[in-house]
Amino acid sequence: MASKKCGKQTIKFTNPVNIISSYSIVGEKEGQGNFKEYYDYILKDDKFGEKTFEHAERKLIEHSIVHAIERAHLNIDDIDLMLAGDLLNQITSSSFTARQLKTSFVGLYGACSTMAESLAVGACMIDGNFFNNVVCATGSHFSSAERQYRFPLELGNQRPPTSQWTVTGAGCTILSNRSMRKCNQITMATFGKVTDYGITDVNNMGAAMAPAACDTIIAHFEDTKTTPDDYDLILTGDLGKLGSELFMDLMEHNGYKLGKNYNDCGQMIFDNNQKTYQGGSGAGCSAAVINSYVMKKLEKGEIKSVLFAATGALLSSTSSQQGDSIPGICHAVVIKRSE
Repeated sequence: MASKKCGKQTIKFTNPVNIISSYSIVGEKEGQGNFKEYYDYILKDDKFGEKTFEHAERKLIEHSIVHAIERAHLNIDDIDLMLAGDLLNQITSSSFTARQLKTSFVGLYGACSTMAESLAVGACMIDGNFFNNVVCATGSHFSSAERQYRFPLELGNQRPPTSQWTVTGAGCTILSNRSMRKCNQITMATFGKVTDYGITDVNNMGAAMAPAACDTIIAHFEDTKTTPDDYDLILTGDLGKLGSELFMDLMEHNGYKLGKNYNDCGQMIFDNNQKTYQGGSGAGCSAAVINSYVMKKLEKGEIKSVLFAATGALLSSTSSQQGDSIPGICHAVVIKRSE
């Protein structure tokens, strides 16, 4: 019998799942945003010294993993498993990184929800005593995503008001069963269901993903018998400004009124003067925010409990060309400061 299952969709971890290291890297535009003092590395060139944006995306993910491992005082041989994903066709950025690092690899695709997905799966691996040290990472690049999902950059297409700006960035978290006196820990994970409200506009990701965030977070509250007030921060990603408003309306319609402890990675990451319309998006958005601002706030004791619910739009250029609507997914993890 599944003794660690809590309700229908949530797992409560009974063994410590410790976060022993985190690392964030972002592009130049992101480095001018709201969290510039929290990032570990800010690019001066979005190609990161590579010939193409796609190669730069691969290097972003590899850089975040290598430096997170170093920060944990580990070697690559100490890593039992790498869980990673990205937005590039067939998650090639993560797969080619795994080829370079020569470690056991499970590729994940949850679009912009991949950071939370990797943390949830990785926590299961640690809690189940299958592995000692697990890498959870993801990233995205504005330029590679734009020409894959929308139009070549050279066309200079006008962006509609509902659009978001794909974040150039990556984040990595190292999970471990290593004994720690004080650290951030993952205590619960809620695996989401695919939802679809019939949105077909590829420039309105917030509307497509908001129902998934609502579905998963309500499932989490019902499974765990908690309320929004039980968390210092409820953080979605990456709904952006419009998507966040739709999400809050959906939550209130279902009896949950969110307060000042709610925010969204896409809404937070850029400054209002940066002309990103509805804010940030992309798998690297929530990965960069959670592995910089949020982890450091937890470490300083300024917040003690976070419900991190990353959202993803499960579309592709192929599905859009077939006239399909955009399914959404959201996975959530609870991160707390252990004393």
